[in-house]
Amino acid sequence: MPPRSTPTARQRRLGSELRRLREESGTSVQWAAALLGVDRTRIPNIESGRIGISAERVRTLARHYGCRDPELVDLLAAMAQERKKGWWERHRGALPPGLLDICELEHHSVGLYTAVTTHIPGLLQTESHARAVFGAADPPLPEAELQARLALRMSRQQVFTRERPPLYEAVVHEAALRMRFGGPGVVREQLEHVLAQSERERTTVRVIPFSAGGFPGSGQSFTYAAAALSRLDTVQLDSSHGSLLVDSDPKLTRYRGLLQRLRSLALPAAASRDFIHTVVRDL
Repeated sequence: MPPRSTPTARQRRLGSELRRLREESGTSVQWAAALLGVDRTRIPNIESGRIGISAERVRTLARHYGCRDPELVDLLAAMAQERKKGWWERHRGALPPGLLDICELEHHSVGLYTAVTTHIPGLLQTESHARAVFGAADPPLPEAELQARLALRMSRQQVFTRERPPLYEAVVHEAALRMRFGGPGVVREQLEHVLAQSERERTTVRVIPFSAGGFPGSGQSFTYAAAALSRLDTVQLDSSHGSLLVDSDPKLTRYRGLLQRLRSLALPAAASRDFIHTVVRDL
């Protein structure tokens, strides 16, 4: 089977974790290849996610790398066994791969913690609001791409309706609540939708009011995606150039700390709902 031309973020993460285990053990590429009975060029391809690996071989490598974390090994083996394509794959080729990586990340997360300052989080957007957001793109999106992005954004929200949805917390700045995408009716519908979603079990929305003043990280929007094991957590960063996924230990530590600082500035959940009601009345 030829190497994958565009491995998914999860396939790349499996490979990078295997590389990390190999490097932590001081094992050479040549030795790992000899252990599996493959050409040495296969190991870099596995570690980049361009070639798959069986769960059995994952366990073989982990054992010889001296990994003493059975939960990590089980999770990596489960990642290697995944063969069923997610719903987002039907959009592959029509949309940038980074957008599909977000869907995959959300699907496999046990907790999603997002912080935004200038826009409503995608998982809380109504269709009308999302359409207005995409319609404001510069340069304008072709109609086919706009419709595809809209369909993807709405489909992402099925993460809330699965049997065991992830814990979800959104820390939203007042500026995002007061942005006027669409007419007054669209804005009102969007804020009322945020209120309704905040009442869901396992969902929390908290607001940072203007009165909190300036704070570090105010120019960033990010989502901290928690995995079943913290070593496999990921941070998704939004930018004008697209989405970026980071997972190094220093960056995970940094964004955990930033999330805690933002929480300390935000109103409690009940007070946040009252605040959003006030914004709706101001419309």
